Amino acid sequence: MDAFYASIEQRDEPALRGKPVIVGGTGGRGVVAAASYEVRKFGVHSAMPTREALRRCPDAICVHPRIAHYSAISRQIFAVFNEFTPQVEGLSLDEAFLDVTASIGALGTAEHMAREIKQRIRNRTELTASVGVAPNKLVAKIASDLRKPDGLVIVRPEDITALLDPLPIRKLFGLGAKTAPKVEALGIHTLGELRQASPSRLRPVFGRYTERVQQRAAGVDDRPVIADLDEQQVSAEETFETDIADRGKLQAELARLADKACARLRAKGLVASCVTVKIRRRDFATYARQKHIEPQTQETRVIMRVASDLLDTWLREQPGAALRLLGVGVSDLGPEVQGDLFAAPETTRNRQLDAAVDEIRGRFGNVALTRASSLERPSARPSARPSARPSPRPSPARAGEGGPSPDLRSTSPVDGGGEKPSPQSSPAKAGEGEDSPTRPAGDLPRPRGR
Repeated sequence: MDAFYASIEQRDEPALRGKPVIVGGTGGRGVVAAASYEVRKFGVHSAMPTREALRRCPDAICVHPRIAHYSAISRQIFAVFNEFTPQVEGLSLDEAFLDVTASIGALGTAEHMAREIKQRIRNRTELTASVGVAPNKLVAKIASDLRKPDGLVIVRPEDITALLDPLPIRKLFGLGAKTAPKVEALGIHTLGELRQASPSRLRPVFGRYTERVQQRAAGVDDRPVIADLDEQQVSAEETFETDIADRGKLQAELARLADKACARLRAKGLVASCVTVKIRRRDFATYARQKHIEPQTQETRVIMRVASDLLDTWLREQPGAALRLLGVGVSDLGPEVQGDLFAAPETTRNRQLDAAVDEIRGRFGNVALTRASSLERPSARPSARPSARPSPRPSPARAGEGGPSPDLRSTSPVDGGGEKPSPQSSPAKAGEGEDSPTRPAGDLPRPRGR
């Protein structure tokens, strides 16, 4: 889709049409989630700090994201995709790969289907989509970005080299901002130059991935379109307005993020057996700590406790560290199963409490109820040496939550944890993916040392 979030805001509010619009956070550390084409003329793009975006375009209008609204519109768009093929690999709310090979003939040519997809999306959502049609995912991805907005680029096998060779190397999906300057320092600026370069020149940059990178520069990509790509992780994270060093504040923020991740997990009907805490210091050094749990669970208290232990351990290793970001993720996912009739009483209470909280929030909104554990409590700064963990003390439940305190420790046991498609395939790639990169495409492996 074309500037998906920003285009929706301009569609819904006529006063924003033709104006430079930024969708994203407006605080001191807010980040641009989407930029309208009017504001892109000033060099504003997604993932840029909002403060820098406003410096470049002081007249830009900032709009707070409405993810639930964007998700509803995304479902309309994906419904269009599924009218042409069941082989739809969603990469984000606004981006997907489609393999229409089996539909050719019955629904027309790949080009005809691409035009029809664009038209149906416009008719149903009043939004434009840019589509690339090519023999493989890599070339379709590049093609979809070449004539935005409302573009359509058809690339036939015999035209791949002529299309790719003149393009700058930064058009190669997966060649990141850290690696591209190293390649350019070698005097290699286009995909044609990258394709024809001596492997010995590239090996210091790409190492064992040199051959694969050069194949990608030549438009060679044998990855199939994988329909219904399994979700690998459910997470929630936040960048703080100001760095936080106080343990009590950090634990309260962590509890709130764990609560959010668990609510998403239950909404998807999933359970998890691995908990990960993401930690970023003020100097941008980033850490991840994880622990495996048995059995799989979606209980907020269990996951919250594990996350809390992981953060405490890290804080003892780095006393006094100030954090700019925290995140909680759950992975090793599986489908939710019927509850055990003989489950431990604590597990039963956890499930009942989670169900009650989800129901109240579903009816009255997420702000209608807050778990006591996500409220800031005074705490001493952790010492440099590890100390015995004090016995958990229950704290009073916040009004409306009911049942035992959300801060009671769970009795659930915890274990420590330390293909080629047919050459005639025609994957069509729709969307731009910059607004909500919820599913990584992973075009190029990340070389060591980047």
